[in-house]
Amino acid sequence: MLNASKFIKMTSSAIKKQLDGYLPLLSNKQQALLLEMVKSFLNVDHDTKRITRKQYNKEIAEAVTRIEEGNFVTHEDALNELSK
Repeated sequence: MLNASKFIKMTSSAIKKQLDGYLPLLSNKQQALLLEMVKSFLNVDHDTKRITRKQYNKEIAEAVTRIEEGNFVTHEDALNELSK
């Protein structure tokens, strides 16, 4: 398990130094994948509008109601349907 406090205590220069050490050990393909992953962390969809807490709670309540009424698909049923 990762120790989050370890990452918080690292300075930017320490992180950069470690990345500089590990990066050459990766293949070109791995480096490209890592670059795309970093870019995805920075990509924020500005067109997406966040819902309000009231709307979020309403959607949760509606979902719970559907489940209580038996309107759901079990994990097993979903797997069976996908395997067809």
